Parts: sequence; structure tokens; C-alpha cells
Amino acid sequence: MRVLMLAPPGGGKGTQGVRLAEHLGCEHISSGDLLRAAVAGDTPLGREVDGYLRAGKLAPDALVTEAIRPILATHEHYVLDGFPRRLAQAEGVDFDVVVFLDVPFDVVKRRLLDRGREDDTPEVIEQRLHEYTEDTLPLVDHYRDAGVLVRIDGDRPMDEIAADLRERL
Repeated sequence: MRVLMLAPPGGGKGTQGVRLAEHLGCEHISSGDLLRAAVAGDTPLGREVDGYLRAGKLAPDALVTEAIRPILATHEHYVLDGFPRRLAQAEGVDFDVVVFLDVPFDVVKRRLLDRGREDDTPEVIEQRLHEYTEDTLPLVDHYRDAGVLVRIDGDRPMDEIAADLRERL
């Protein structure tokens, strides 16, 4: 099974993606984790990505695609989060189920500020939410039209969300 997790930044797609992957017995793949590992490993890709991350910006489509597509090509079953981020990236990547964790922006802002990452400043968070609205939110309609979208209320305790996901998938 190929599952995509969609949510705003701080919406819980990583947390719930890991839990769902464990339940399904497959790997959780995070584009953010792959990019951060490339930066930490000082790879050529990581050096390119690092400049964007330091500026609080998302890495460009080409860099994210370069990091993630080879991984997806080697896995038949997975739970993926962070890619695709835009309709253009969705081309040629099919999913059996797309989980949309619907979380209000005020909740997301609080979560991001509480997690204490260096790049989670109010200004950066606002920019990320703007980019999410412009770039990623159209994927919700795209996958709903494709008949694979499952909407989950993501503003609940983690265990409730996880139980709902297991039940619905």
C-alpha cells in the first residue's frame, strides 16, 4: 500500500505517518528527514538544500524530487510525508490512499512554536502557511477528485487520530 500524508506544517503528518507505517508494516518516508540527513551528511544535495533551510524557505521542487524519487522507486509499500508538495510534483506518483489531516492554522502555529526548532519563528511559520495554502492545499482537491482522499480531523489527541486512521484504512 502506498499512502501519502497531507497536512499543514506542524499538522502531525510525520507523527501519524510513523504510527500508521508501523501499523501497516511498511516504511515511513519523510522528505524533510531525507533533506535534513543530506544536509547533516554534507552531501552535494545537502549543501544546496542548506541555504534554503537556513533562510526558512522550502527547498525547490527539483531538489526535493532529486531526493525522494529514487527512494520511492525502490519501495512498493510506504507511508510518505512531505512529497508531493505541489501539483507539478504529483505527476507520475500514484497513491492508494491520501490522508489529509485537517488542522486549523491557529493550532498549527501553536504546535510549531511549542516544538522549539530554531527555524520556527512567527515570521517563518506565516510564510510556510502561506506557501502551504498556495502550493499544497490544491493537492487535497486533486486527490479528492481522484477518489483516494481520506479526511481526518487532526485537532484531537494523537491516540484518537491514530485509532481513526487505523479504522479507516
